[in-house]
Amino acid sequence: MKAVVDTNVPAVANHPEGEFPRCVATCVRRLVEFMKTGTLVLDDGRRILTEYMRQLRSSGQPGIGDLFLKWVLTNLQNPRRCAAVSITPVGNTGQDFAEFPSDPRLAVFDPDDRKFVAVARAHQEQPPILQALDSDWWGVRDVLEDNGVTVDFLCPDAIQALYDRRRR
Repeated sequence: MKAVVDTNVPAVANHPEGEFPRCVATCVRRLVEFMKTGTLVLDDGRRILTEYMRQLRSSGQPGIGDLFLKWVLTNLQNPRRCAAVSITPVGNTGQDFAEFPSDPRLAVFDPDDRKFVAVARAHQEQPPILQALDSDWWGVRDVLEDNGVTVDFLCPDAIQALYDRRRR
């Protein structure tokens, strides 16, 4: 399976004491499974990798999310495990991309997360994006789908609860 993995999936997997233990277990299971058989889709400008490296660690006493980063670093040049696509920055922020949908309903989409969407759309197979607990994505899931972006929400009940809580 090819997929783009949002940083929050390995980040959630690193925190077994989190608010949503079933979500943590799901993230752990999916990452372990993915590291055995998956192909990670990244950008060739290393924007996603840089974010992983800021949020995770590749040495020390690692959690599963940290082991995922180590797996990425080990397999970066292995085309069976990692594929890189080009995305085209537009503007001067470094966070907008030609491959990101121009749909006005996505105008408020988090600029830090646009790279994940751009990468999924730039890849010829348009792989799904694995998403754990970022409720901003939940609020625009239909709009993303309308624009050909598949998001695999690993924890739909938890993310719905977070989304509802944020809207109150």
